[in-house]
Amino acid sequence: MKPRTVADGFVFTEGPRWYDGALWFSDIHGHRVHRLAPDGAVEVIAEVADDDPSGLGWLPDGRLLIVAMEHGRLLRREPDGTLAEHADLSPLARGSLNDMIVRGDGTAYVGDMGARIFEEGGQRVAGQTIRVTPDGDASCAADDLASPNGHILGDDDRTLIVAESGAGRLTAFDVDADGALTNRRTFAELTPEKEGVVFAPPDGICLDAEQAVWVADPLGARVFRVLEGGEVTDTVRFEDVIPVACVLGGPERRTLFMCVAVDWRREVALRGRTARIDALEVDVPGAGRP
Repeated sequence: MKPRTVADGFVFTEGPRWYDGALWFSDIHGHRVHRLAPDGAVEVIAEVADDDPSGLGWLPDGRLLIVAMEHGRLLRREPDGTLAEHADLSPLARGSLNDMIVRGDGTAYVGDMGARIFEEGGQRVAGQTIRVTPDGDASCAADDLASPNGHILGDDDRTLIVAESGAGRLTAFDVDADGALTNRRTFAELTPEKEGVVFAPPDGICLDAEQAVWVADPLGARVFRVLEGGEVTDTVRFEDVIPVACVLGGPERRTLFMCVAVDWRREVALRGRTARIDALEVDVPGAGRP
């Protein structure tokens, strides 16, 4: 399985989402959110000059939500293109905010990594998933998570799966009608594949129609498809770059889009615009959100 490059020249791509017929993603260290059209045209959707944009999602009325990582804010893009504060999560946040998924009713689930992920040697504490209601009220939905990163929702918005980067596993929850997370359980323990790598930290993830999860594994330099219980069915391998996130999109949601970069560290990424979006076709289409 050999991917092709569909867009390049970015600093550090993350948070890919397929929405309204196009691929949307953040360039974290480039401080921008982009939209990649099917014809290859790239549009700047938003600039977050004072912070690092990461997770993306949409309210029912189509307004875009953007995670501002370091200041602990959830931003909202208004119809005129201006950015407003949707919720201040800084009183709750313990570390950098990162990935996010948004339910059909506008409830957002935001991963708090429990550490400043672009600062080496900082204190690391238990992470959490923060629930933000459509009107901006925030609370802890799930605690004691090991660097919660990617978040996905099933088709009916009743199952949430979280990539625990610090634990090498995918963790599932039931989503109650009021948005509360219950019935915590392990979806899959992830086994490293690459020689010399003893840990498989999941980063960005997405769901397919057979309820398998595609996982970006930066340490293993691969994106792989895993079933509930841990069986790996497909693997995409990379050389000289690391994949950090993935999403299924395209007209039939059979295109696996992957965010790849030379390095995740800010100081290395800023040396050149080497991050890109790669893609390949898969057999099983996407499902759920993203």
